Amino acid sequence: VQLQASGGGLVQPGGSLRLSCVASGRTVSTYGTGWFRQAPGKDREFVAAIGWRDVTKNYARSVQGRFSISRDNANGTVYLQMNSLKPDDTAVYYCADRRGPTGLVRDARSYQYWGQGTLVTVSS
Repeated sequence: VQLQASGGGLVQPGGSLRLSCVASGRTVSTYGTGWFRQAPGKDREFVAAIGWRDVTKNYARSVQGRFSISRDNANGTVYLQMNSLKPDDTAVYYCADRRGPTGLVRDARSYQYWGQGTLVTVSS
């Protein structure tokens, strides 16, 4: 599975962006897709996740109510709609796929396939 994240850019505080995660080689065995982010000097952290076998969604507390994850079954794309962006949201955002339910959905080690990341900068 190869993942390609896109949609990042420079946005002012309070603005919005929509990230996309396109996959090639994804199969029906894919269990879920997550978004993670890593800010300079910080560890990679969980942002949101969505299941492929159901519509279960999970969000980090820091983005709850501002970000929304969704998927398009027709083309296999996963989106992350980010609203009310804050400077603290500045990071490289990665999407990742997991093959099964092993591990915690918020743990990056549960995901086997990763995209290259897209940079989101929130600044005035």
